[in-house]
Amino acid sequence: MTVTTCIFDAYGTLFDVAAAARNAANEPGRERFAAHWKSIASNWRLKQLQYTWLRAIMNRHADFWDITCDSLDWSLEAEGLGDDSGLRETLLNLYWELDAYPEVKDMLKKLKSKTINTAILSNGSPPMLRAAVNSAKIGKYLDDVLSVESVGIFKPSDAVYNLATERFGCERHEVLFVSSNGWDACAAATYGFRTAWVNRMGEPVERLTAKPDHIVASLARIPELAN
Repeated sequence: MTVTTCIFDAYGTLFDVAAAARNAANEPGRERFAAHWKSIASNWRLKQLQYTWLRAIMNRHADFWDITCDSLDWSLEAEGLGDDSGLRETLLNLYWELDAYPEVKDMLKKLKSKTINTAILSNGSPPMLRAAVNSAKIGKYLDDVLSVESVGIFKPSDAVYNLATERFGCERHEVLFVSSNGWDACAAATYGFRTAWVNRMGEPVERLTAKPDHIVASLARIPELAN
């Protein structure tokens, strides 16, 4: 089976979701926040995911930016920093220019040299994704940026994964789907994609209906897996 299309999750996969909190913690005068930034970054991401799942189950969709703001508010309050409006504004501004992981650009270049279709498929809203792609300067290596906003439900709904096959006119088995979220890789495998889980933290495989075809520590190996 030949891979014709490589689809990437965005946040946590191509873009480092901890970068906003980490960069804010390094700013002068942020000593109080610096003592809490790791917990806040972790909770911010966890709540972000939990709210997408809950809203999908409740059939109460919201723009991913609103969910990102709500998740940050919960995380700041949990650490006793909910009253710092300046900090909140700084963190949200930084989220629009997240750092890409260092191997991203070279990895995408290699895929394009193999004439493989490349795209993002993300819970993120179109403006958020455009900002992240532009900030990382990787737009020329992507054939498209697909957002759940076109179907109004978050991953892991099949309606989201359908966006990739519809856009590129390919069969499910022709897609290599890449995500740093174990649940996302397992769900995509259940859908019928070939999958690679970027397991940067060395976590156990999720106990779901299917397992990833590949488990890698970084994105660097993706071009060799796209065969």
